[in-house]
Amino acid sequence: MFKGTPEIIAQRREEIVGACEKLYQTMSFKDITLKEIGNVTSFSRPTIYNYFHTKEEIFLALFKSEYDRWNADLEKILNSDENYTSEQLADLIAVSLTKRAQLLKLLSMNNYDMEENSREELLASFKTAYGRSLRLFKEIIEKNYPEMEESEIEHTIYIFFPFMFGIYPYAEVTDKQKEAMKEAKVEYKYQTVYELTYNCLIRLLKD
Repeated sequence: MFKGTPEIIAQRREEIVGACEKLYQTMSFKDITLKEIGNVTSFSRPTIYNYFHTKEEIFLALFKSEYDRWNADLEKILNSDENYTSEQLADLIAVSLTKRAQLLKLLSMNNYDMEENSREELLASFKTAYGRSLRLFKEIIEKNYPEMEESEIEHTIYIFFPFMFGIYPYAEVTDKQKEAMKEAKVEYKYQTVYELTYNCLIRLLKD
């Protein structure tokens, strides 16, 4: 790690992650290279190695940032004075994920390779943000469903969080994919991130 002040390290890491995020809006994971990221930053590609050793580490940091942003929305739901109905809670969480399309896109990637090619300390930082999402979600359920047993809460969590991995591919279907589905004569109802999330949560919370 580069021996700079904490402020410089944080600023440069943020700039690198921001450059990756910008590229990810129009490019795929496989097409984004450290060279491409270096072209968008104010410093050269070799400098990037002082902060991240691999492209996967940069994406993992972006992934963490997305969980942090979602956690901020979950905290607002948790800290509200309201006791929400199933419909209201499903709506709030669905809206929160509608704003986090990039989180859902990252979830749909091959996370095994991303985590395997990242150093343990960066992976632990990412897992901390992910773990906070789990805890906040659990606390939201506990607050609004005080009668729900622990096993039922765990059942809800471990259905919904794996479900999130598939939201983006189902909601963000390309024209090429739609044409292929049409040619294959596959009957398919296209739904939004909101619809998929809301319908899943309503089923889980009402059951």
